[in-house]
Amino acid sequence: MSITFYMKRSHQEIVRDVMRALQVYRRAVGPQALGWYADPYSGDWDELGDKGWAYIQREMLEQPATSIWLRELPNATTGYEFLYQSHLLEVCETDAASTVSFMLPTEYLEEHGPDRVRALALELAKELPFNSGHAGLCFNFPESFLGVLDAIRDLSFRYPGLDIPGVHFTSLEIGTRVDGVHWLNFLGPPVLGELGGAASLSARLRSPGTTVQALDEERAVVTLGEWPEAGDMEQGHTLPAYRELAHVLEPWIHLDRFSQGALQRWERRFLD
Repeated sequence: MSITFYMKRSHQEIVRDVMRALQVYRRAVGPQALGWYADPYSGDWDELGDKGWAYIQREMLEQPATSIWLRELPNATTGYEFLYQSHLLEVCETDAASTVSFMLPTEYLEEHGPDRVRALALELAKELPFNSGHAGLCFNFPESFLGVLDAIRDLSFRYPGLDIPGVHFTSLEIGTRVDGVHWLNFLGPPVLGELGGAASLSARLRSPGTTVQALDEERAVVTLGEWPEAGDMEQGHTLPAYRELAHVLEPWIHLDRFSQGALQRWERRFLD
């Protein structure tokens, strides 16, 4: 599972918010859940001890922008992860947004239940000045692995509720838009305002189990059912609540302008 937030803010504007959110995450999953970090410059994995955490803190507080990747184990395919891709927006040539993502193994969901996962997502959201965000089931693989998208193509179309995350690349273009539809959908400025606010959005969503909760005057979360769902097109589980929300949000959904073919069809899986 991933819990991801997009913020149209430069790194130094939000760094302390992100650090507080990281502490919320570590309290929820246990301080030992993150044991390794990738060196932002060499890409090599080093163990997170006191020196490692001190280095991460210096990197976060002193750099104008940075990329942080923490994992439970360096060679794990699933597990706990923290990814942070920040930008110095003043010099960006694209519509970038600083992005933070917190990963949970599905075992955490099974052990603690969806209410606890949703509560954690809300705790994280409270710390962050997000423009948009989401939480739900996803494929999990390092973005740098070539050929992975080809390997999961059939599965991604069969199970439309599984997201294909791309923190680094999405953060370069998403701006204040929305990254598709998920189990939890966090909406902030300007999208929620352009939708007329939480009450107006709620009136447009009629699927059973869909709820809209205002978090403050500018932000809300849309929850699509009690549990996150993968769907299964072969079994007729087409996720109608996800499709309903996608059509409401269509003008604000971020679609990669460089995507084509199967990837483009996947991005529009709830719209076409």
